[in-house]
This record gives sequence, C-alpha cells and structure tokens, in this order.
Amino acid sequence: MSDKPQGHKIIFRFQSEVFNRELVETLWAQEVDAAQGLYKIDSIPSFVPLIATDDVVRAEFDAMEEGLVYKETVTPSGNSTIQVIRQDEDIPLLDIRKKFAQLGCVSVEVNEDFFVMEVPLGVNYAVVKQLLDELEAKEEIEYAEPSLSDVHREQTSA
Repeated sequence: MSDKPQGHKIIFRFQSEVFNRELVETLWAQEVDAAQGLYKIDSIPSFVPLIATDDVVRAEFDAMEEGLVYKETVTPSGNSTIQVIRQDEDIPLLDIRKKFAQLGCVSVEVNEDFFVMEVPLGVNYAVVKQLLDELEAKEEIEYAEPSLSDVHREQTSA
C-alpha cells in the first residue's frame, strides 16, 4: 500500500486566444481540504493560462462534467509556466530542455516541437528570460509566458 495521496483530475475550461476557441485541459492535483474543495496542482499546464504547479485552487464536482471543475485560484505558488516552441528543427528539443534544466527548470515535452516549463519560485527568472530571449533572437525558439508569477515579473522589470 502506498503512502502517497491519490491524485485527482481537475477540468479547466478556458478561452484560448491562440486557437480562438474554448479549450479544455485536465490537470492532476493533490487534495488539500476536501470539505472546502481545495487542491494543489501537481502537473505542469500545457495550455491553461494563469495556473502553475503547486497553486492551490478551488474545484467543485460537476455531474455534467463527471468530475472536478476549476472554480478559482486560492493561493498562487509563485511558480511560473512558460511555453516553448522549437523553430530550428536541426536542434534537438531535448538539448533545449537541458539548457533550462541546468537553470533549475523542469519541463514536459508536449510534442516534437513544443514543451512547457515550470520556473520554480526560487529560480531567478531574469536568468531564464535572458536565455529565452537569446534563443529566440537566434530563431531557435519562440516562447510565451501564460503564467508568470508576480515575483518572476518583478525580477525582469528591474
């Protein structure tokens, strides 16, 4: 028997400005307080904006959806989520991901040209953004910041 708490899936419905339509993404979460419907996000969002790993969210069971549906973010984690699209097919995606891993960022490959990356609260985002900007200037990648924490935003505005 495992001591690890069982994960829950939370359904996120959101309007995508990229795809110009409503999208649905399901993220894993750990129960924080079932009575209050509180859950801690346990996976890196691929497309959901304004959500990052370790955010505490409120979700309610919806019979029509047959699952937990996101209602609001209760406590932001301070982590950020960055989407990265490879532009230069001659550069292995794993090589790009490794550069960010060396800076303390965890990433998940979504497809052969696209990955999402978590920038933990304790990582200096100015250093990560410098690398993102350098790779973008060399036309190796393009990136988006769908969930940039206030702490990380302040690190790049100085």
